Amino acid sequence: MLKRVLVGLIRSQEHTGDRAKDPKLKSHYYRLSKDRAFEEVASVLKKMQGYKVLHEVPNIGELVLEKKTMAGRTMDITIQIVGTGPGNSAVDIYSASRGSLGDLGANYRVIQEIYGVLDKKLSNYKS
Repeated sequence: MLKRVLVGLIRSQEHTGDRAKDPKLKSHYYRLSKDRAFEEVASVLKKMQGYKVLHEVPNIGELVLEKKTMAGRTMDITIQIVGTGPGNSAVDIYSASRGSLGDLGANYRVIQEIYGVLDKKLSNYKS
């Protein structure tokens, strides 16, 4: 965790993907169609405290959220749901803090929090 804080001194964004070096930043896969995954993910995110859903685009599988930190900074979070095959989907997250200074690892922690909630709520569909 100290490494993330040090990296966060200069970096104010974080994202997930298949080629991420950190295993905690790898895409998460679910045994759900893209449309069903979008519905489930949107439902879960709308119930999360501290997050505000700003925009939903179901046909491309994108959700845009906003989170205010205790320090008063705003974080912009984009959730992308991609169909990877019949009945399978991947969820990726991009999180960035507004402003010029680093985030002290806050975006990394936000991604972990969102994945943790999604994995718990969609545990029956995790692949």
